[in-house]
Amino acid sequence: MEKPIIKKSLFYIFPGLLIFFYALAAFSGENEGTRNIKKAIVKLNKAQQVKAVIPVPKNIVRANVKYQGGVFFTETRKDKIKRFRCSSCHNNKKVSIQNAAAIAHADIKVVHGGKDKPLSCYTCHSQEDRDFLVAGKESKIDLDHVYDMCGQCHFRQKRDWIGGAHGKRVAYWAGERVVKNCTSCHNPHSPRFEKRWPKTYSVPQK
Repeated sequence: MEKPIIKKSLFYIFPGLLIFFYALAAFSGENEGTRNIKKAIVKLNKAQQVKAVIPVPKNIVRANVKYQGGVFFTETRKDKIKRFRCSSCHNNKKVSIQNAAAIAHADIKVVHGGKDKPLSCYTCHSQEDRDFLVAGKESKIDLDHVYDMCGQCHFRQKRDWIGGAHGKRVAYWAGERVVKNCTSCHNPHSPRFEKRWPKTYSVPQK
């Protein structure tokens, strides 16, 4: 009769002892894991701290489109064009001089569109008002909102740009959402990037 009683007692005592020693180890102070974590912690150097939010640039404009129901901002364009306003030279009349673009804008090389049908100046620039871009027959686009111009052909890229998958953000993710405009990265007259080796790539020796 004694053996079953002893077995029954051990059945209750043994789990209790396990729980007791586990709790003792947990609350008795530092264990090896805790000590290793403390060793790895580096004291905060306040002199090296940076602000959590980069100041929003002054030269920005509110985008005409919304991102997930909210507003966002993009970099301006007009203040970065050296010869803007176009109307300071153009009187909005049709240019009749032959090769006028090559003479007056020799520094601009248009490599845009297909080889069969390359784009011309008037594909994007309004003939009625040279300070604006075209968007159909009756509407026009301010140069600060050039993404609306580009998006007429590059609609997939514009969709990704609105969503944040295309282009770059100017400030940190905290705070106002400010992104780069299309022309912040792409030359509007020759938008394709030249082929280049990745920075981490070692050029094979010949």
